[in-house]
Amino acid sequence: MTPKPQDLVLGRTGLRFLGRHFPCSIGKGGVRRNKREGDGATPTGIHRIVGMLYRPDRMAAPTPWAVPIGPRDLWSDDADDAGYNLMQRAPYAPSHEKLRRSDPLYDLVLITDWNWPVAMPGAGSAIFLHRWRRPGYPTEGCVAFAPAQLHWIAKRLTPESRLIVPDQLASQ
Repeated sequence: MTPKPQDLVLGRTGLRFLGRHFPCSIGKGGVRRNKREGDGATPTGIHRIVGMLYRPDRMAAPTPWAVPIGPRDLWSDDADDAGYNLMQRAPYAPSHEKLRRSDPLYDLVLITDWNWPVAMPGAGSAIFLHRWRRPGYPTEGCVAFAPAQLHWIAKRLTPESRLIVPDQLASQ
């Protein structure tokens, strides 16, 4: 598999996209071949970018196809629920994560096709590309960037763009 210029390729020192290098943070569980719900790992593989969400009260849409995050929008992380690893709306009783957060972490979210659209229970819910808390601070498995760099990436994605996490990066 040869990456294409429009691919986002994770490496040991950051992510490469359109000839540029971006520092990023990955999961606190490192990179893994066998991702599981709650392991905090970033999964290896080729992951298509299947969606973009943004906070319309905090920014303009970065692309015409970006979807606004509403106050009731959630993401299910309950492996026993039929709505597992899908966007949901409150009220929603099963375990979930709020997409409209008080902090800016999810002001802009790129959604990958990890374990989506048909989720295998326990294989891990959403792998997003989102804003980091601070440089080097690990995620729960997502890939995180400085806000300005995430915006730069988001504006230049194409329908062919993929997140590539090489198997060689895996610790397990």
